[in-house]
Amino acid sequence: MTRGRPIAFNPDQAVSAAMQVFWARGYDSASTRDLLEAMQLSRSSLYQAFGSKEQLFLEALRRYRENLIGRLHRQLEASPSALTFVEGLFRDTAQDAGSERAAIGCLIFNSASELGQRGDLPSREAGESVRAITELFRQAVVRAQSEGDIDPHRDARSLATYLTVGMAGLRTLLKSGADADEATHVVELILDTLR
Repeated sequence: MTRGRPIAFNPDQAVSAAMQVFWARGYDSASTRDLLEAMQLSRSSLYQAFGSKEQLFLEALRRYRENLIGRLHRQLEASPSALTFVEGLFRDTAQDAGSERAAIGCLIFNSASELGQRGDLPSREAGESVRAITELFRQAVVRAQSEGDIDPHRDARSLATYLTVGMAGLRTLLKSGADADEATHVVELILDTLR
């Protein structure tokens, strides 16, 4: 039995290129041709390395999630308080209004909205990614409660879910073209509920 030719490209760069396509177009609308062009691969190389478009998407979404959650964890750890971290995250997101980043949104929330509850691997991975964001917010809320900035009697998981919903809504608002003033006003309302 003969083996295929060795992979002669950088898989990390290929996944990063595919991530950009899925981020801009969504899972369903990202054609194999789009992916091949972005990754600069032949069809056979794509399937040899990743197996399928679905597996490539799963790899891209996992990488996005790991990078995002890792970066946010580091910011939370470095922040003087958990509430400062949460406030800064929401206010900085609002200030992205009108940018290319705001227009493209968040790959996790985009994917969760697109894929819904299909029950397939991509939709389950999108759901897992949303839960990872909620868990990050839960950790921030618990810390803020221990620091005296949020009432310790309030349910941390419910507040974390509220923050996830707030961030998803904010990202959608920014994608729809809201300006920084409108987004900032919404953010202040979201944050007021925490205090």
